[in-house]
Amino acid sequence: MIMENVNNSSGMNTESNTHDVLDSDQITNDESWKNKSRHIFIFSSAGKPVYSRYGCEDELVTLFGVMQALVSFVQDNDDAIEAIFFGNKLLVFLIKGPIILVAVSRNKESVKFLVKQLMYVYNQVVSVLTLTRVTRIFEQRLNYDLRRLLAGSERLIDHLLTFTENQPEFLLDGISCLPLSSAVRESISQAIISTCSKIKNLVFAILIANDKLITLIHMKKYVIKPSDLHLIINMVSSFESFKTAESWTPICLPNFDSSGYLHGHVSYLTEECQACLLLLTVDADLFHELSEAKKKITEKLQRNQSINVISNVISNPVLTMNNVNISTVRHFLYKCKKSSHILAPPMPPPYDTPENSIELLQHYQILHSAMKDGSSNLRLIFQQFKTEVMLGYVTEKFELYVTLDPLISKASSTDAVDKLIRWIQKEEDKFFIPHVPNF
Repeated sequence: MIMENVNNSSGMNTESNTHDVLDSDQITNDESWKNKSRHIFIFSSAGKPVYSRYGCEDELVTLFGVMQALVSFVQDNDDAIEAIFFGNKLLVFLIKGPIILVAVSRNKESVKFLVKQLMYVYNQVVSVLTLTRVTRIFEQRLNYDLRRLLAGSERLIDHLLTFTENQPEFLLDGISCLPLSSAVRESISQAIISTCSKIKNLVFAILIANDKLITLIHMKKYVIKPSDLHLIINMVSSFESFKTAESWTPICLPNFDSSGYLHGHVSYLTEECQACLLLLTVDADLFHELSEAKKKITEKLQRNQSINVISNVISNPVLTMNNVNISTVRHFLYKCKKSSHILAPPMPPPYDTPENSIELLQHYQILHSAMKDGSSNLRLIFQQFKTEVMLGYVTEKFELYVTLDPLISKASSTDAVDKLIRWIQKEEDKFFIPHVPNF
């Protein structure tokens, strides 16, 4: 059910209750809390607070109670609440069994985008606890305070929300790769495979740096989806402690197996190289064997100079709009459909400020939503915004979203996009991993 300032026939004043949810004067006197553009809340179906992005959950119990009442009222009428539009504000609900998630946004965002963000947050909770454990807890005690088990995990959720709002990988359901020549990437993969191929029950070996994928090796017949890789990258980038010592960390990948944990040996290659290696296994007793394997991998990568190459690429990014060198193209997002890999340069001026970069990502969100609208089969969209022109182009092989100069014509924009596509195709071996090797 999507509500829009209406009083329904069942007697519940939706507009009044929406006022209760959004009228922050009744909730807190904290001006900074009131001025946030987006809030995220998690609570149980019994109304127990679990998480609030801003503020203290215990001080927001009235707010949680009102939101839970809205959900329960609609459920009692054999329906499910999805969203409430109220003035310039939007409430979006995601109900996952005993866990309820709500986004409150003042931004011009789609319901679909916010539902997707809430789903990521839910998956982060499952990644920490497993779905089996969450289900069992609430079956035994419906009013259980889940914060007891999630203590210390708030940083993961906070960091994940920042990622989903600032990184195009989330919008496009893809992964960015660290730019490397195919020969270097192959030598890195082979160093890992030759070391780990005889280790039983090793499911994934993942090497990442700067939130980008260097290589991924998997056990035959097993795959890992971008959304699970995002959770892994989020975990690594959320905790500085991984840089100082090797760790043995349980992690549930909800889209791989939501019922249980993989056990991860997590460590950086060297103190000087900011590349993190994760060796994920179903065997809880493999720490020492994987620790030895990591040392051997590092030695091989030092001998073939791969570690130096990785460090140089991190220090000297090779993907900028200056490298692209198409004067009318300001920025772009590209997704290879076969690999789900993303190509997205850093934001250049004038989009390199926090405010302008967020606004541009919101424009990409609007364009992406229009292209993905289930009621249409659009392959090309040309949109004029206040300060730029944006073009979306989707084929069987790729998705492309381009930001261009504001006064460019449709004909000139098409020419510029053709040049951009040719440049990407010429450089694709550097930016994408065409085939994921296995052990």
